[in-house]
Amino acid sequence: MRHLQLITSGESHGPALTALLEGLPMGLRLSRKKIDEQLARRQEGYGRGGRMKIEEDRVEITGGLRHGVTLGSPLSFLIENRDHENWRDSMSPEALRGKKIKAVTQPRPGHADLAGYLKTGTPDIRNILERASARETAARVAAGSACRQLLESLGVEIFSHVLSIGGVRSQPNYDDLAAMAERAASNDLHLADDEKCYERMRKTIKGVWGEGDTLGGVAEVVVRGLPAGIGHYVHWDRRLDARLASAAMSIPAVKGLEFGPAFENATKRGSRVMDSIAPDKRRRNPGQGRYARSGNRMGGLEGGMSNGQPLLVRAAMKPISSLTRPLDTVDIATGRKVKAVRERSDACAVPAMGVVLEAMVALILADAVLEQFSKDTMRNLKADWRRHLRQIAAR
Repeated sequence: MRHLQLITSGESHGPALTALLEGLPMGLRLSRKKIDEQLARRQEGYGRGGRMKIEEDRVEITGGLRHGVTLGSPLSFLIENRDHENWRDSMSPEALRGKKIKAVTQPRPGHADLAGYLKTGTPDIRNILERASARETAARVAAGSACRQLLESLGVEIFSHVLSIGGVRSQPNYDDLAAMAERAASNDLHLADDEKCYERMRKTIKGVWGEGDTLGGVAEVVVRGLPAGIGHYVHWDRRLDARLASAAMSIPAVKGLEFGPAFENATKRGSRVMDSIAPDKRRRNPGQGRYARSGNRMGGLEGGMSNGQPLLVRAAMKPISSLTRPLDTVDIATGRKVKAVRERSDACAVPAMGVVLEAMVALILADAVLEQFSKDTMRNLKADWRRHLRQIAAR
């Protein structure tokens, strides 16, 4: 990120997760309740495992906030790991005397285990897997929620929905984004399709769950209210799509990304892909100025900038690599063929990945907005934002 700075700390079964977010302006009204709501959404989803029954994530804000308003100093967040009680010796920050903890030596295919061992040479793979765990994303969701609240104060709204799980695909209606958001928020799969699709997805998840297997899928983040011109076309590292892609691909288990139907677009002719431009006399979308588009096949981005259309960010998540019926592997201590270590896991976490993707999109958009406009105080930021909207409306 170019203006904001975020660092997270903590291990999956350690005492707590922490996050430090620097760069938010003074004067942002921040609701801890809204942050907790996003943390709860991250824990939702049919197919989540036993860990989500243990944790009940709540954030404690330990710096940068006074009377519910940001001070302009770094925001610090703390999220307790309740499961640490079950791992107090194994994950003790202090050296243990007279106790020997069994090392993890059976790397899981698809996880960071073996690559991390080859990189570091640590004899205990737990030194790798604890930090590589997706548990760390709870800290990102807390920080991303603060950025979401900044964007909401400017009229920018974000939601996510599931496009597919295990080959079962949804067919949402993009003509009514408000109805999509409402529908996705009404069920535990964050699905914007009908009840039949919902039941097919649940049945598919239940089937692999009973077999000790896992499923991946695709989730999409939709951003409404983002005007044209956020981002830049001049430098490669300032392009908004490049910044969003980097953030999205940092989410554990995400292996693919597209903006709008990018992979489908790649199979078609340009004349059938580009969204034609026409005068918009009714000014239905002020963020596009005096112009209207025939569609949104570019996913809201052109030339490294937002174009005033809804931003569509789609991420593909591989099946979770921690299986309750582990795959074959090699014990790094003995060199013998064994079964991979068995860790507590989910059958499917695609809806949760969508919530993390929302957080990362919010972080990058807030960073781009604060880079582009005045950022010391919310008053200055809002004044510059309104000026930008007026300029677009006049063009």
